[in-house]
Amino acid sequence: MPPKQRDGRESQSVVERVVSRVLWPVWNSADGRLRAPLRAVLPAVLSFLALAALQTVVRAQFTHPIREPVEAAGIGAVLVATVFVSARLLDRRPIDEYGLSLDRRWWRSFAVGGAIATVVNAGALAVAVGAGWATVVGVAEGAGDLPFLPAMVVVFTYVALASAWEEVVFRGAMLKNLAEGADGPVPRWAAVGVAVLASSLVFAFLHGGKVDHPSQYGYYLLAGLVLSGAYVLTGDLALPIGFHVWYNFTQSAVFGLGHSQQTPELLAVETVGPARWVGEEGVVYSLFVVVGGLLLLAYARWRDGRLRIDERVTQWTPRFERETRRR
Repeated sequence: MPPKQRDGRESQSVVERVVSRVLWPVWNSADGRLRAPLRAVLPAVLSFLALAALQTVVRAQFTHPIREPVEAAGIGAVLVATVFVSARLLDRRPIDEYGLSLDRRWWRSFAVGGAIATVVNAGALAVAVGAGWATVVGVAEGAGDLPFLPAMVVVFTYVALASAWEEVVFRGAMLKNLAEGADGPVPRWAAVGVAVLASSLVFAFLHGGKVDHPSQYGYYLLAGLVLSGAYVLTGDLALPIGFHVWYNFTQSAVFGLGHSQQTPELLAVETVGPARWVGEEGVVYSLFVVVGGLLLLAYARWRDGRLRIDERVTQWTPRFERETRRR
């Protein structure tokens, strides 16, 4: 080899090694994608900023009843963009590896998750009314300027898209990437356990706007653990999204238990009991979240015939393998 050509290649090799070392903390050159912590955090951060900007613009430009459907449409656009940007640019993985297969089995599990959430909130209301802590004072109230049924449709759409966004970023992207990144350096059960705890803590922290006392974070941490458990034991987002969507919707718009927000209510409920027990983060709700978690586990056990960490939680299929399979 001529000396000049050899020297040029050696210089290029040195540059490549330097660049590789500089980028090592953020870039996995073997996989051709970002490191796991960045893949876990960026979808939440970027989409959160997008939602904040969206709400600022929409709420400055529109008023009720136009504001709510416009904002819901914006949340839907951010959700879709989050899924595609995360899958194509950050994760380099097929969308269904997040747990979004959306086939018939997926929708069946979504419906079961929704049914369990509805039963859970109905039970919480029954306990509150039975203990004299809550009273049903009206039916089909609070729709504002819209007829009641269209108002309920708008609320459901808004709640469903916001809840689905939370599940995609906290479970589908954050938990999955943390578990995948730690799997290998530590046993899979430990990797998934750390990922469940970390994503649940972030989930609880970002609900701090509803919290008046530090102890109330426990309710959101518990909810995060239940939703994460449903995800890691099934490998898809059907149960957690179904439970999350219908829990939020039935709590506020069906059973009138959502004290921190104003929505149409099928049952208008006046709460007079102690906040420790029947506040939005009270003991009654927390206990029924646990009941909901147990019912989700029972369904997963019945559906799959076992309860164990699903291997899809730490799965990543490189692009060349996907292309080979297609051939």
